[in-house]
Amino acid sequence: MLNKKEADDATRESIKKEMAKPRMAKSARTAELNLEAERVSGQASTTVPGTVDKIIASLGPNQPEKAQIAVAGADDRHRGLRIENTLIDGNGDEVRLKKGAHIELTITAKPKK
Repeated sequence: MLNKKEADDATRESIKKEMAKPRMAKSARTAELNLEAERVSGQASTTVPGTVDKIIASLGPNQPEKAQIAVAGADDRHRGLRIENTLIDGNGDEVRLKKGAHIELTITAKPKK
């Protein structure tokens, strides 16, 4: 157990450490906390690599062809993913995936309300 002098010295030392820290206005601390909340409350997402396994032809005239994608790192029973093979690139042009193409899938979760 510390005697009175040692306790006083320890208190003074902790106050010196606190005073040595840069000062920050209350509004800046509040803004910093709001930034943290915005980052956390945004949509959670992850990006995983994948490869187009095969292209499945359309079954009828009204149905588009599908691309089967193997997701890297997924369990064997959840590895295959099928999506419509009608995609739009950054210029607004329609594009299609080809067998063997390496892709990146971005999965985004909706925030809880």
